[in-house]
Amino acid sequence: MKYPKEYLEEIKTRLKVSTVVSKTVNLKKRGKEYVGLSPFKTEKTPSFTVNDEKEFYHCFSTAEHGNIFDFVMKTQNLKFGEAVKSLANLAGMRPYTFSKEDEIREEKWKNYKSIFNKYVDHYHDQLLKNPISTEAKEYLKKRGLTLEEVKKFKIGFETNDLNFQENIFNEFEENQIKDTGLFYFDDNKKKYVSRFRDRVLFPIKNISGDPIAVGGRILKESKYFAKYINSPETPFFKKGSNLFNLDFARKLSNNLNNIFLVEGYMDVIGLNKNKIDNVVANLGTSLTTRQILTLNQFFHEIVICFDGDESGYKAALRAAENSIIELKPEKKISFLFLPDKHDPDSFVNKNGKDFFLQFTKNNSVSIHKFIFEHYFKKMDDSPSSRAVFEKRLRSISSTIKDEFIRKYVLEYFLEKISELTPNINLKYKKAFSKSPKSLKSTQNYYNETKSFKAVDIKEFSFLYILLKKPKLIKENFNIIENVKLFSNENKLLFSEILNQSKNFKITDIEYINIDHNLIERVNKYASIKHIITKNFNDDEKIIEILSELVRDLKNYELEIRIEELESRFSKDLSEVTFNELKELKKLQKIN
Repeated sequence: MKYPKEYLEEIKTRLKVSTVVSKTVNLKKRGKEYVGLSPFKTEKTPSFTVNDEKEFYHCFSTAEHGNIFDFVMKTQNLKFGEAVKSLANLAGMRPYTFSKEDEIREEKWKNYKSIFNKYVDHYHDQLLKNPISTEAKEYLKKRGLTLEEVKKFKIGFETNDLNFQENIFNEFEENQIKDTGLFYFDDNKKKYVSRFRDRVLFPIKNISGDPIAVGGRILKESKYFAKYINSPETPFFKKGSNLFNLDFARKLSNNLNNIFLVEGYMDVIGLNKNKIDNVVANLGTSLTTRQILTLNQFFHEIVICFDGDESGYKAALRAAENSIIELKPEKKISFLFLPDKHDPDSFVNKNGKDFFLQFTKNNSVSIHKFIFEHYFKKMDDSPSSRAVFEKRLRSISSTIKDEFIRKYVLEYFLEKISELTPNINLKYKKAFSKSPKSLKSTQNYYNETKSFKAVDIKEFSFLYILLKKPKLIKENFNIIENVKLFSNENKLLFSEILNQSKNFKITDIEYINIDHNLIERVNKYASIKHIITKNFNDDEKIIEILSELVRDLKNYELEIRIEELESRFSKDLSEVTFNELKELKKLQKIN
């Protein structure tokens, strides 16, 4: 059976090509494209390009070309169905199983989408053309909206059109309409009524641009009715998994690195009106890790900008503690606090785009700094309060999933805490300081290295990269295939690394079951270790160094073989030996 086109399109929509490819290839931005070394052959000069806007990759050296499904199939040797499952998991989507239930769900989705499209189109038209909507138009005008914003966001007004409702109930089954949440059964009136009657409507779309829910704003203040209501959760709408305006904003990620996350529909529309389009809103609930993961797929920095009042601050704190869990080394989460009595909509309308962006640049606070400063303000001078303060910060940092971020956030917290108590500060610094090698130990180290051959030092460096960057080796395993080592100890270690990691299919080789003295020997004498440490996150540089080491090791093997043949030829003067020797010398020149 074929996967539904909508399912495959949603995977492609959720995942940028560069996101998928960068898990295998070290990419660098160049204009609108990304470039990197080809994953299909060994090369020094990048010939591999990725274009997120056009949703394809292209390798000029091999002519390989395709979308994310093609890339995963070719680089991981997977069949199409396996690639779809892998990418669906990466996109945070449920696997498609082709069961009877899935077929039923697919049919339900078609009806659900059809009902919502009819509903949104009809009441958008009612806002524009029906005289009953005059009050709604006046409200939007008062909020500074023009026809351009109304049409862009397909804002509507629910006029409680009974003819439209009757037509919907004639065209679709009752359970299909009930599933949308647009209507509910009134037990007193014994009939279905519209949930959003007399409200301005803000369609909520999924990432592909299909309306799946509605937010409604009442026109007249009332103590009996909430100012804003959203669609209830349905089989196709989960508040914690969706973001208002993501379908528009995600398309900007090729040109912009950051996204503003605000609280309300009008905040999004107000910023858009002022030409700040990279903005989304959560949907009346606390910010969820799912929403953070979705934004991380497209943008490098999330700037959370809630209202400048007490409730906005509390919402920001909840957002900080929820979102820091998903913080990644290559991602950033910041908070922007507006002056009191302002929300993003009022602030940008008063001050304009340029002032807003400059204010963001000058006043945004990194997530870990915001959390520290919040709890610092709540602390007093008592030992008990300080203990609670430290315990809370340790607890927050322990929730972070990424081990590197977790380490450095905790280190930041501890450094700041240590500044409060000078004695602890002294001990902390002492614990992290490194004592220099004594003159005697340096001399011993020099004497020991004199006993090694040049090839031994290269082998140590080669093995050092394998031990320190196993994931990178997995992605570039072709480079180390057929490499031969010459020292017995190094040969043993190399063999065990390959065996126990199953040729780097397993990358957790930190605890391989082998004489630890061999590993310590590599760590001690690898001449390359300082360069690797300095360039640890520059995979392209490390691959270049590794390729050079491999080339040197292969040349050393050639030299030995050439010496053997030269010795043999001096004795037998064989034409066969001579021709073999000639071919090896040619190969040596190439390398």
